[in-house]
Amino acid sequence: MPDTTSTSTGLARIEAAFAAARQEGRAALMPYMMGCFPDREAAREIARAYVDGGADLVEVGVPFSDPLADGPVIHAAATAALENGADLEGSLEACEVLGEGVPSVAMCYVNMVLAPGPRRFAGRLAAAGAAGAIVPDLPLEESGEIGEALEAEGLALIPLVAPTTPPDRLRRICESARGFVYLVSVAGVTGERDELPEQLENLVRVAQEEAHVPVAVGFGIGTPEQAAAVGKLADGVIIGTRLVREVSEAADASAGAEAAGAFLRDLRAALAAG
Repeated sequence: MPDTTSTSTGLARIEAAFAAARQEGRAALMPYMMGCFPDREAAREIARAYVDGGADLVEVGVPFSDPLADGPVIHAAATAALENGADLEGSLEACEVLGEGVPSVAMCYVNMVLAPGPRRFAGRLAAAGAAGAIVPDLPLEESGEIGEALEAEGLALIPLVAPTTPPDRLRRICESARGFVYLVSVAGVTGERDELPEQLENLVRVAQEEAHVPVAVGFGIGTPEQAAAVGKLADGVIIGTRLVREVSEAADASAGAEAAGAFLRDLRAALAAG
């Protein structure tokens, strides 16, 4: 098992990842992967492929039975992982593989935080080497205890804003954000879209004006060209469904990891080219 002893806080590692990408003149690349999918060993192989493919940060999904923010591709992956016995500990093995070099952020629903309790949950993430958590169904008004538990471990609770977020609420979310702001580009669930939304540039601009941390855009980005377009606007680009689909449609786990890694290299090149 890799050494996950932290030499700096998760918050500091997230900040450093965005800063390194900025220094190279590009947006940070943040791919999503489903923990324990297709199985635990395959997920570890995929995590290694993400490192080799040039990921700056990684979002690690924790399989859940009712993933309200996820579209059909990611939902199907979560269902398959759960049928194979996936749990929080198994999912966090990907964070252990990623280690210090590539900050990982666990994406999970609030029930999975409340079941062990915020302090134990935060301790598990820290022990696995994660840098923070995204909890999409956690309202700002109810985030205090969970945010404090994560911060006590040096981890970030990453907030989300969307096109439907009212201006006053967006301001409050961005002002209190730690790590980075996850900007959901479209209303609805995760999934590939043919075109980026027309209002995205304005959404990013407003969020960046209000936030003192980077703004990363996710949902609906499925091609290197779309990633490059978003990268010109935002500080980070989050890609999920396309990568999970690459793994799902591959002949076997190794082929899935290879396909995902190859696609990441294309994305990284597109971001670098601008």
